[in-house]
Amino acid sequence: PDTPKDFSCQTQDMRIVTCTWSQGESTNLYGTYSSKYTLSAKSSQKMVQCTPTCSEQCACSWDIGQQRIWNVTVTVENPLGKKTAMDVFNVNHRIYPTAPFQVWEKCTDTTITLHWNYQSNGVELFCQTEVLHPDGKVELHNSSDMDYPHRSISVGGLQPYTEYRVRVRCGAAKHFWRWSEWSEARTVRTEEATPSGKLDMWREIVPVLGGRNVTLFWKQTPGFRANGRRISYEVTWEKIDGGSRPESISLSSAYNSTRIFIDKQSYKISIMAMNDVNFSLPSVLVISRATDNSTSTFSTEELKEEQVNGTDDGIFVSWKTRYIYDSYIIDWCNFPKLQPCDLQWKRFGPNTSSAVINSAAFVPGVRYNFHIYGSIANRASLLEKKTGYLRELPPLVDPVVDKVELSSNAVTLSWDSYLTNESQSGFVRGYHVYVSPVEENCSLKGSKKHIVSDESELCKYTIENPEKKRYTVEHLMSNTKYKLVVKAYTGGGETPIDDFIYIDTPYNSNMLYFLFLLVVVPTLVAAICHWKKKWVKECCCPAIPSPNKSKVLSFKEFKIGSEKVLKISDCTPDMLAVDNKAEAQKL
Repeated sequence: PDTPKDFSCQTQDMRIVTCTWSQGESTNLYGTYSSKYTLSAKSSQKMVQCTPTCSEQCACSWDIGQQRIWNVTVTVENPLGKKTAMDVFNVNHRIYPTAPFQVWEKCTDTTITLHWNYQSNGVELFCQTEVLHPDGKVELHNSSDMDYPHRSISVGGLQPYTEYRVRVRCGAAKHFWRWSEWSEARTVRTEEATPSGKLDMWREIVPVLGGRNVTLFWKQTPGFRANGRRISYEVTWEKIDGGSRPESISLSSAYNSTRIFIDKQSYKISIMAMNDVNFSLPSVLVISRATDNSTSTFSTEELKEEQVNGTDDGIFVSWKTRYIYDSYIIDWCNFPKLQPCDLQWKRFGPNTSSAVINSAAFVPGVRYNFHIYGSIANRASLLEKKTGYLRELPPLVDPVVDKVELSSNAVTLSWDSYLTNESQSGFVRGYHVYVSPVEENCSLKGSKKHIVSDESELCKYTIENPEKKRYTVEHLMSNTKYKLVVKAYTGGGETPIDDFIYIDTPYNSNMLYFLFLLVVVPTLVAAICHWKKKWVKECCCPAIPSPNKSKVLSFKEFKIGSEKVLKISDCTPDMLAVDNKAEAQKL
C-alpha cells in the first residue's frame, strides 16, 4: 500500500486529539487482502492504540488527558507489505478552534461593529473578519480583543445604506496552527445618510409665446450616491433679478426630466436629491434673458453646421477652446428621428478640445447633430454645431429624374425634388450620370468608362456639387435609343446601377434644313426661271437697254417741259470735250 498522505493531528478542545490522513492509491486488493490501518500514540506516561475509520479520509481520535507531547505512528499493511507515517507534536501547537457562534452586529452609516462568541477552552485566540462588498471586493480585518467570552471588531470606511456580507473565524494567538471554520455569514446593511455628490443637470430651451419652455434633464454622476432607501428630486427656479418668490416642484425617483415655463427674464434653476435624511448639494443652471440670446454667443444664422467623421470607437468631435469658459458641454440626441429624442450630454474640462462621442444607441446610416456649449458660472452659450454619422451608408433612395429635355445630340436631365438633408444615410457629396446606347457600348466625348456587373460599358459623368441637380449630356447621336440613370453618392458609396430610363434622340433638324436649302431651293428657282425665261431675259438681259435704267440720268432733276435737264453746276465732270471754239464760247 501507499504511505499515508497528508498525515496530521490536531485538537479543538484540548481534551481530544484527532489525527487524519488520506489513503493514497488503491491496491485493488479486497476482503482479507485489503489494507489494514492501525494507529499508536505514545506520551511520556501513556500508550494508546486506536482503530481508525476510513471513507474518503481516515481519522482516529483519543483522549489525551494531561499529556501534551505525543509521538504518533500510523501503519498500513496488506499481504504484500506495509508502510508507516509519523507525527511528533505538542498539543498546545495543534489547536484548531471551533467556529464562532452567536454573531450579531451594530451599524452606523459608515461603520459595522461585529460581535461573536466562541469556545476558547482556556486558549487565547485572535479572530479575522471578512467583509464582502457589493462589487465583489473582499476585505479582511484582524482582531485580538481579550474580553472573554465576547469578541468584537469595528470596520469603518463603508458606504451608507449598502449591503455587506460578513463572517468571522478564529485561530490560536500563540503557536498558530490553522483557522477555524467560518461562522455563518450575515448580510448587514449600513444606515442611511445625506446623499453624496451632485446631480448632473442640463436643459433644452424652446421659445414660445410670452416666454420659453425649458425642459430640464438630470442624471446621477459617477460620484453621486443616494445613500438611502427612498430618493426624490426637488427642482427650484427663481428670477435672478428678484421681485418674485422661488417656485419648486418635487418629483419621484422614476423621473429624470421635467418641463417648466419661464418668461423672458434671467432665471437660476437648481436641483437637489432628497432622501429620508437630508438634501444633497444643489446643481445650478443659469438661463439668460431671452434678449441676451441665451442659447448662443452668435446668432443661429452665423453658426454653420460642420461635418464630423465616425471612427471605430464613436464619432470624433472637436472644437475651438476659449479661455473664458470653465467647462464645455456637448449634447446630442440618441434617436434624432423620434420625439422625444433621448437627449444626452457630456461635460468636459476647460483644456479639452476634442472627444469621441459614443453610445450604444448609435447605428450606421443615421445623422447625429452635436451642439457644443461653453459654460462659465453655470451659464452656457452655444459655440459650435457639428453633424456626422457613425458610418455613412449609400443613399436610401436615388434621384428621380422629373424633367427630360431632348435634342438630336444632347439630353438635359433634372432632379430638383431630390433631398440632400438629414433624411439621407450619408452626406450626399455629388451625383453620377450613367449613359449608354441600348445596342452598343458607350464612348462619348468627355466621359469616363464604367464597367458594370454584366461586363457592359457605360459612360460616366461626375457632378461634385450636391446642390447642382441638372446636367446636360452632349455628343449624342441623333435617331438613337439611349439608357440613362442618375445616382447620388455619399461617403458610403452608391447603390447598384439598375432601373434605367430610356430616351430616343430625334432626327437632326439642322441637317434637314441645310438639305432643303442645298437641293430644294435651287431646283425651285431653276424651274421658275425656265418657266418665265422670256420675262427673266427681258428683265436681266434686254436687247436694247432702257436709258431710264442708266446711271447717266441719276442727277438732280430739273425739267424743261417733260424732259430732264442737267445743269452743269450740278455736275463735276471728269473730262470736258469741246467740238469747236464757237460752241465753247457760247457755253
